[in-house]
Formats: sequence, C-alpha cells, structure tokens
Amino acid sequence: MDLSVVIVNYQTFELTKNTINSIFEYDYPFELEVIVVDNASSDDSLSRLQDYFGDRVRFIASAENNGFAAGNNQALRVVEARYVLLLNSDTIVWENTLENIYNYMEDHKDVGTCGCRVLLENGELDKACKRSFPNVKNSFFRLFHIPTNSADDNYNLDNLPDDEIYEIDCLTGAFMFMRKEALDTAGLLDETFFMYGEDIDLCYRIKNSGWKIIYYGESKITHLKGASSKKQKSKLIYEFYRAMYIYYKKHHAEESSFIVNIVVYIGIAVLCILKLFLNLFKKKD
Repeated sequence: MDLSVVIVNYQTFELTKNTINSIFEYDYPFELEVIVVDNASSDDSLSRLQDYFGDRVRFIASAENNGFAAGNNQALRVVEARYVLLLNSDTIVWENTLENIYNYMEDHKDVGTCGCRVLLENGELDKACKRSFPNVKNSFFRLFHIPTNSADDNYNLDNLPDDEIYEIDCLTGAFMFMRKEALDTAGLLDETFFMYGEDIDLCYRIKNSGWKIIYYGESKITHLKGASSKKQKSKLIYEFYRAMYIYYKKHHAEESSFIVNIVVYIGIAVLCILKLFLNLFKKKD
C-alpha cells in the first residue's frame, strides 16, 4: 500500500460520506486505502457508512471516545503504507491534490509531512493550514488581538503567498500528508490532547526529528470548518484552552522563568473562563 487515508468519524455520516466520496471520485497512479475510525458514535453513522461503502473502506470501531488524537492513533498503529494522510471528516478533496502531494513527497525525501491550501466554505483561506509554532510572544499578540507588523509575531504567516510551495513550521490536522518513516521517528499523536493542539505538537516533534514540513499551496481541499453553529459547546472551548496549557507546559515551560510560566498559566485560565462566559450569550444558528 502506498497511501493510507485516516478519517475519524463522530456522528457525522453525511460529512464523512462526502469526504470519502471526494477521494474515490478520482483515479490515482498509486495504491490507496481509506480507514475510518468511529469514535464511539452514539447514532447510526457507523453502520450507515459500513452499509454505504462496504469493503471499499476499512472500519475501526472505538469502544469509547477518547478524543481526536486517540482516534487517529488506533489507525496509525496498524497502518503499513509508505504514506499516511490524516484527513478531517468535514473536508472535500480537490482533483489532483493527493497525486500532486504524493509526487512531491516522492521527489523530496527530506520532507516528513506536507499540507495543502485549505479553503473554508466561503472560499477564504483557513489560516491554520500554514503557521509558525506558537510561543509566548506570538501567542500573546494573537490571543489579545493586538495588531503587530513584526515578522516574529506573524503566527499565521500572512506575509507569505497562499498559492506557492515553501517550508513552514506547522500544518493543520485537517490535512497532514505524512511519510510513515517520519511518523515512526517522531511518534504517534499525543493522546493527552483531546482535540486541538495535537497537530502542532506532532509537527513540532517531526521537525525536531530532522524532517522538513512543507506547505503545498498549489493544491487544495475545502474545509467545512465551524459550519454547524456559531455557539460552541463548552467542552470544545475548554479543550481549546487546555491544549494551549498542555503544549506550553510540554515544550516551553522548562526554558521559561517561574514568573513567565505563572503569567502564561493565569492568562490561559482567564481567557478560558471569559470565553466560556461570553459563549453563554451566543445564540445557536
């Protein structure tokens, strides 16, 4: 097998079906398989997907939902392909995207993982698809919405073109095309992260293992990100800020002073509480 596409499903039959169909719509000059991990859905989405795709898709049914990272890892532990693609269940793959990135990875053996241009439903760029690693400085400016023209604070790399190919720090977990050898070197997703942050952490470890991370802006997918509701579930808000805490503590706390660490931890907690409070007054779509 050349490429294993891993998709985590959680009660999203239509979205997951459309994502898989967007892959199967095209022919490929390499062997490809799709693995769907169902994260203990409480609806009938798993059985419906099994009935719809049959043996065209490989299914793994999780006994419990331990998060996005844990769901992906169930598939990553059994993958034997040379490449693996982590793909969100709410994406649409464009024509030639997988083939173009596959060929690029074949031609550039020092690349550990590659992403593409990720477009939101309205056609705008999902800025998470090309990022610098978060640090104390750029996180401060971003979290408090303070405008800055400093290149050191450009977390979303807005100064770089969206439609070109170049090396970056971090991709989005919605689309991560990885060399299996690089994944074996860096290790699986950190299951301490329930959702959010696990993609940044994995990119950090892949890059620290000596592999390049490439943004391939010439190819695209569509990400139906946040399409369901303007009002977020409290758990998602909590997990977003919890991921910040985990990532900072894991990669930056030891190199920072005690005072800086306390300020960062308090800042994350205050922002989380504030966001949870404001979310109470938002209306659902």
